[in-house]
Amino acid sequence: MQYSATGLSLTEQCEGCRLSAYQDSAGVWTNGYGNTHGVVPGSTITQQQADADLKANIQNSVNDVNRLVTVQLTPGEFDALVDFDFNLGRGNLASSTLLSRLNAGDFAGAAAQFDRWDRSKGTVLAGLLRRRQAETAEFTGKPDPAA
Repeated sequence: MQYSATGLSLTEQCEGCRLSAYQDSAGVWTNGYGNTHGVVPGSTITQQQADADLKANIQNSVNDVNRLVTVQLTPGEFDALVDFDFNLGRGNLASSTLLSRLNAGDFAGAAAQFDRWDRSKGTVLAGLLRRRQAETAEFTGKPDPAA
């Protein structure tokens, strides 16, 4: 499957775009739309580079989801999982209860797992909570109560 325009919009809205390097909530140097590859303190990028990095990083997450998921997905389910992987990384998706429940065919159980990933360094972050709610809404096809 491929990531939809709706999914891309979700990622762009959740990440925002910052052209100057900054430390994210976990202390990782980041720029653009959540890009962490090759970012050093004090560096800046262009909007074109941010867009190119987003495209490449999204493709990595698309590949991850296509490899890890063994059940048929709707476009909304796929988009939610790609955004989840983009934000948290392949290792977290691969080892998650969300993925094991999904691959067992327990879609409701998988959907209930998104909100377990709303913390950074043990603290619930409002932005992560909103993102997980948006992913759950996309995954289930139900309106996002936070929207």
